[in-house]
Amino acid sequence: MVVVRDRLLGLSKMWRVRSARMFLWVYEDSWLRNFARFLLLFVGVIFWASATVLTFGGCFVILLCKNYHYLFQESFFPLPGWLAVVAALVLLPTGILAISVSVRNSRYHQGTLMHLLLVLLCLQVSLAVLTQLYSIWMAAELKSTMGQVFNQYNGTRSLARGSGTVDMLQKKLQCCGLQNYTDWLKGPAASWHSLSEKSRVPRSCCKKYADCRGDLNQLDQLFQEGCLRKLQDQLHYGMKFLFSCCVMLSVLELLAGASNGILMSHQPFYDLRFLESSAFS
Repeated sequence: MVVVRDRLLGLSKMWRVRSARMFLWVYEDSWLRNFARFLLLFVGVIFWASATVLTFGGCFVILLCKNYHYLFQESFFPLPGWLAVVAALVLLPTGILAISVSVRNSRYHQGTLMHLLLVLLCLQVSLAVLTQLYSIWMAAELKSTMGQVFNQYNGTRSLARGSGTVDMLQKKLQCCGLQNYTDWLKGPAASWHSLSEKSRVPRSCCKKYADCRGDLNQLDQLFQEGCLRKLQDQLHYGMKFLFSCCVMLSVLELLAGASNGILMSHQPFYDLRFLESSAFS
């Protein structure tokens, strides 16, 4: 009797330990699934907001290249902007699926979400690499092209194509010269006005003053910053903005993929044994 009692007590103690372990496992498993659902819901909402931000960044780069297309010899420089717009369009259904999966487990939605996240991750990595390469490439292209255009300037009233481009560029960017206003006083750019004239800069360097004629004695009426630096800063801003978005979205996509994987591991596949040949005999 004593032996039987000891065995029963041992079995009872073992059962209680196993029950406690099972309870803890179920509790931790439930907590993990709830956290994964909450994370997917949060990421899905962020994806919607990020689609708007990414579209803004892409359109900024596209319009920048379009407005100054005469300074770029290559026609594919807006590619990062278009790629950002495509990624933003893919983000919208991805956000909807992420929210849907967080509310209701569906094997089809989970699989589709995982595929979209993989496509997005490839797009984001490609876009991040392009922004870094194009930022350097376009800066070098601008320096070469703008140098040629400024050296060909023949005066504000000249009908030459380069002259009109320089005047339009200086008015739009509110700048003067390639590096700064002193570029008009030295080198080939200084030959645009007669040697007998007093040294001055083109009138497109003037701020909104009616009596401004580009006289260097009135520097307060002139833009003094160079056009190259201003345009390069805008270009670097657009590319850096897209790169930052890519890094942030890549992290969120990895989190969404991990959360979706956790939910998929707790969502069993349908029983497909009815496809066995014996079922059709």
